[in-house]
Amino acid sequence: MKIYTTAPLEDPRKARTLYKELEDIGYDGGFSFEAKHDPFLALAVAAEHTTTLRLGTAIAIAFARNPMNLANLGYDMQSISGGRFVLGLGSQVKPHIEKRFSSTWSHPAERMREIVLAIKAIWNCWEGKGPLDFKGRFYTHTIMIPAFNPGPNPYGPPPIFTGGFGPLMTAVAGEAADGFISHPFNTRRSLLENTLPALQQGLTKSGRQRSDIEVMSATLVVTADTEEKLAASKLAARKQLAFYGSTPAYLPTLACHGWEGVHQELNRLSKEGRWDDMTDLIDDTILNEIAVVGERHEIAGKLRARLDGIADSVSITHNRCPDPGHWADVVRDLKKSA
Repeated sequence: MKIYTTAPLEDPRKARTLYKELEDIGYDGGFSFEAKHDPFLALAVAAEHTTTLRLGTAIAIAFARNPMNLANLGYDMQSISGGRFVLGLGSQVKPHIEKRFSSTWSHPAERMREIVLAIKAIWNCWEGKGPLDFKGRFYTHTIMIPAFNPGPNPYGPPPIFTGGFGPLMTAVAGEAADGFISHPFNTRRSLLENTLPALQQGLTKSGRQRSDIEVMSATLVVTADTEEKLAASKLAARKQLAFYGSTPAYLPTLACHGWEGVHQELNRLSKEGRWDDMTDLIDDTILNEIAVVGERHEIAGKLRARLDGIADSVSITHNRCPDPGHWADVVRDLKKSA
């Protein structure tokens, strides 16, 4: 199992040292995410300070950009990193696409599929495999002249991963992408009952096999060195899960376990702005089903038990309470048990 993490990068200047730390710890990959800062710039810097670490976006917001723009970014990052880049794309949600980015939101799953296919068509053109002639419902790319054609990438085009939660977006990954990034608001049961069947539908549609795609499971990890720190980590996780659980889009995970009533109450409290009260609804049973919780020496085994037969790689995450040592001991334990 490959071991990744999404770097908690509040200060982009730390990209010079943070990703090197992850490489020295033994991570297979370090990813950025699009929040307060651009997800590509930090990785360009990180590429100059690392040699083996896989670098990727998990995720860059696809609908805030266009296929040609993403094709250029992905192609250049692949070259700069020496073939270590992963173009990870996600959709974000309608209000942010329309009101933050002033971009178009419509038919998100179909649009994401088309973005992936358009990027690959552009790369095929640059690789000399044929003229650029992509005509879709949302995007059209039919002109490419030598002045704007970078030619074949010395490392080949990078893989494209897409993130998703619902069945339609998950199926897009199976049909068109090279990898799938699962959402951390999942349990082993929801991954088995909801995610993998949707992924298989996409694979079947495109005539591909499960081995043709890498499944990366972003997994919320709750652990610490002391009881006090563990309690703080649990509280931060409960707050994060309460936020997710209040959103109708994430109901299917709770429904797998018969917890629809928890969602209804979380949703009601969120509309009243009662965020602290919401946290109390995430009891130990829910926390332990969604997150991997335990003493530090237990985490590696619990991660393997959670993802066995499901994922090819794990991305260790806890954005609201990041581990000060980047889970170095957990990575070591996972490597030992490989």
